[in-house]
Amino acid sequence: MEFSIAKMKEMIKEQGDKRVSRDSAEEMREILEMFAGDVSEEAIAIADEDSRKTVRAEDVRKALK
Repeated sequence: MEFSIAKMKEMIKEQGDKRVSRDSAEEMREILEMFAGDVSEEAIAIADEDSRKTVRAEDVRKALK
C-alpha cells in the first residue's frame, strides 16, 4: 500500500497555513502506512476469530479500540 507524497502534503497543509516539506510528507506517509498495516492485521484477526473470510467495517473499528 502506498500513499502519495502529494496527498500527504495536501493533508498536512489543510491543518494550517504552512508550507510542507517533502521530508515531512514522506515521514507522514511512512507512519500512516505502518499504522494502516497494524490496523489491517488486527482487523483480519478479528474476522478470523469470527470464522469469516471477509473483513468488515466493524472489524476495522474494533481493531482501533
